[in-house]
Amino acid sequence: MRHHFWIAALAVALGSSAIAEDAPATETVIELAGAPANERLSSREIRNWLRQIDVKPPKPGSGTTPASTRYTGNDTCQWANDGECDDPGIGTGACQVGTDYSDCWRLVEGVEDNTCRWANDGECDEPGFGTGACTQATDLADCGDIIHLRFRNDSCETAFDGVCNEPGIGDGACAERTDRADCFGRERPLTINDHYFGRDDRVFHDTTTFPWSVVGQVDFDSGGACTATLIGPDILITASHCIDDDGRPDSRGTFTTAYGRPGGTLSARVIDHMIDPEWDSRRFSSGDDLDGTDWALLRIDQPLGDTLGHVGVRALVETEGRRGAMQAELYQGGYSWDTGMHLSGNIGCHMVDIENDNTMAHDCDTTRGDSGSPFMVREGEEYFVVATDSNFRSNPNGPMIYIAARADRWIPYLDDFASGRNGTIAASRPTTGVKPPK
Repeated sequence: MRHHFWIAALAVALGSSAIAEDAPATETVIELAGAPANERLSSREIRNWLRQIDVKPPKPGSGTTPASTRYTGNDTCQWANDGECDDPGIGTGACQVGTDYSDCWRLVEGVEDNTCRWANDGECDEPGFGTGACTQATDLADCGDIIHLRFRNDSCETAFDGVCNEPGIGDGACAERTDRADCFGRERPLTINDHYFGRDDRVFHDTTTFPWSVVGQVDFDSGGACTATLIGPDILITASHCIDDDGRPDSRGTFTTAYGRPGGTLSARVIDHMIDPEWDSRRFSSGDDLDGTDWALLRIDQPLGDTLGHVGVRALVETEGRRGAMQAELYQGGYSWDTGMHLSGNIGCHMVDIENDNTMAHDCDTTRGDSGSPFMVREGEEYFVVATDSNFRSNPNGPMIYIAARADRWIPYLDDFASGRNGTIAASRPTTGVKPPK
């Protein structure tokens, strides 16, 4: 079983498959309302990644609610029976009160059980913090250690600062359920399907400063968004699955970066793209053999890099060898699903395995929304993209295995694409970045 860093949506397509191996490979684009970085989602993954909205969860009950006070309602909401409670005040708030009965009644009545067919398989399958294969409150055995995290995130401006700012349990500077790591701790069970390896070590990056000012988002015209990075005056690098539209590449969209910059953010339209000649979205979604082709070069219609600067690129394994590459400290940043409009990421994580298919496994804490985000190395004041975030694979005996596509494969195409040429592949050589003008 394998998963991609797609965020689920307010416009979820009903009747989609769970994550079973025999799920159909047809695709539907869905979008998460209010999320910082939505991404394209195939129908076989729709139940994997359901919405995360900041609403107050119900208090656990005894499971023996008197009949006179039991929750009543119907399933007339458009999003009923999608596995996630959408009633306001209980769940996401996407439905009217009492119109998502089947998904919500357990939460209201305090009934946590193991009625899901995937319960007791060692993997949390509830929506939001699990695979999404089960309805909420039906996988207690696997999700019991983290049910207190339902509907919670780290979207507060002061999240990750070590001080609890939620009302009631902290100083009240943040809204309820928006300062998760500071108020409830950073420890995470290995069964959680966010990439925390037992602990969430992410930080917020300052998007007014280089290099984080050149890490932005592409909002695609056909729906969804991904993280992308300026690697030239008008060239971006992201993940190929981000621009895949039902088996066809569609990169039309708007790139926005430098959030918080004095004078405002900068934006440009995506006007061209290049993907790996061997890329095949359906093979990528159903197996692991094409993970190394999950990259896409994008061209924008404004040279934002002339104003902001851009980072360089490097084929780290080729230039440093396997040992040198695995010893290098990595800098990663992306627009994660659970950190609001903030760029979150890692400083000092590492490659933990290097495969011959142009992929690498890493121990950086990444999650849904980070697709296409850069893994960089630093030399002095220069930064070089060495890989981009792609997907993760199940690991029954430990934490998920998190996969990135190494830059070694796409660097040979960069010169010709940047010059608007098609032709012989150039040598795999690093390019330097350009600091922003003083």
